[in-house]
Amino acid sequence: MDNFFQQPPQLKNQFTCDMLLQNYLQWKLPKEMYASIHDDLLQFGNRVVNDILHLGEEAENTEPTHIAYDSWGKRIDEIRVSHAWKELKNISATEGLVAIGYERDYQNYSRLYQFAKLYLFHPSSAFFTCPLAMTDGAARVLEIYGEDDFLRGAFANLTSRDPQKFWTSGQWMTERRGGSDVSQTATTAIRKEGKLYNLEGTKWFTSATTSEMALTLARVDEVTGSKGLSLFMIELRDGEQKLQNIEVHRLKDKLGTKALPTAELSLHQTPAQMVGDLGHGVRKIASMLNITRLYNSITALGHMRRCLALAIDYAGKRKAFGKYLIDHPLHYRTLCELQTEFTGCFHLIFFLIELLGKSETNTATAEEDKLLRTLTPIAKLYSAKKAIAISSETLELFGGAGYIEDTGLPRFLRDAQVYSIWEGTTNILSLDVLRAVDKEQSFPLWCKWIQGKLTTAENAPSSISESMQKLIKFVSSAERETLEVEARQLAYSIARITMATLMVEYAKVHPESQIMVNKFCQNLASVELFSMDDLKSFIL
Repeated sequence: MDNFFQQPPQLKNQFTCDMLLQNYLQWKLPKEMYASIHDDLLQFGNRVVNDILHLGEEAENTEPTHIAYDSWGKRIDEIRVSHAWKELKNISATEGLVAIGYERDYQNYSRLYQFAKLYLFHPSSAFFTCPLAMTDGAARVLEIYGEDDFLRGAFANLTSRDPQKFWTSGQWMTERRGGSDVSQTATTAIRKEGKLYNLEGTKWFTSATTSEMALTLARVDEVTGSKGLSLFMIELRDGEQKLQNIEVHRLKDKLGTKALPTAELSLHQTPAQMVGDLGHGVRKIASMLNITRLYNSITALGHMRRCLALAIDYAGKRKAFGKYLIDHPLHYRTLCELQTEFTGCFHLIFFLIELLGKSETNTATAEEDKLLRTLTPIAKLYSAKKAIAISSETLELFGGAGYIEDTGLPRFLRDAQVYSIWEGTTNILSLDVLRAVDKEQSFPLWCKWIQGKLTTAENAPSSISESMQKLIKFVSSAERETLEVEARQLAYSIARITMATLMVEYAKVHPESQIMVNKFCQNLASVELFSMDDLKSFIL
């Protein structure tokens, strides 16, 4: 009888086994600051593979349910979540997963500290980072526009470390006909007095529906398009914890993110307060989108890292053809290629987090503020695609076990698909990048920034400059239609050239990574002069 049973992969402390994270923080942070946060990150790296991981698994196994009516037929629209989901909220408060960014004890470095914890937390959290993203985005909006006691009180709750006071927020922008096009928003707002309104409309997707509040867009007057939209805050429940004129139609049955309650609902004269002045609602949520898109990026990055951690550990335990997988050259090379792609994403995302911290503390230059706005959607769309690809590849590295549900591995692939959909799909964000190139003249500024970095880099492969020159030639010579056809490839190319440049800078401090830089710098720009007429022959 064969008594062999394969030993499964095991997760170690996710901070101590992540040398890239440790080296990066030591490189970027003042020595005293790194020393002061090291023990917290060390402890948290252990928690995310112990109690937090167990809570995440429990939340995944106990999906939220919608109770429309009580036993006597009264409409209650209660959304029930597991004990584990509630406990993840408490942990988020006590660990300061939002608060750190607003306490700003470490000035412009506070965001690096906060997002390092989010990166460690996310893959164990059953996507509790989704309500945290909405919460952080709402907090930033209220920090800027919360001019009265009510909104300032909400901000205090959103940024509290006290589980009894801590609020999470939803972001209710998506409607049946709108999707990413918020100009199609049909929800209307009827003024009661001052800045108090009643809202009427249907929201097609509302993530984090069990939150205490939500921000949403609504139309006050009959002005069409995005100009007629204003921003509103809804406190979802009354003093008895009953929904305030909100009808929940159903919870969405999604491909992944099963623990996260996502609802379709209608507002029926729902009380709300306008945030800021009348109109310009889309402009007001711009600061929120920077944050939520960076959350999307950091969670995709954490997701990639967890897939790699499991695959690397398994490769040292699984034997095939007389030796461990890690000792097979092709298997090892595949892991190295995945690590290289992950590392590129890591540098781009953490660079933008650094810029976010500087921007919020008014220490960023005008150039850095524009780079933050330009590169954030690029980081989001690129890291989302890489999370899907790395999830698929790592499942394959487990062979048949990667396809079996109770190993927990297939969930990584299902969940990964959401990163490219949330906060703007790849095409939508690529067209945003193209608009920035057209209207804000961000492309010449980016080129100047890259060239400045390369001028001081003795170790930069020539392919970076060559790829950038290819991109400059393309942007200057292509007609508008061709630019739109190639908008996705343009965004990918900007992402890869930026990553390569940042990796070169890091390699000056950590020269052992130079070989990875050289590998990454192959085929950085991939734009082509295709027109719509060329493409029409593709689809018959």
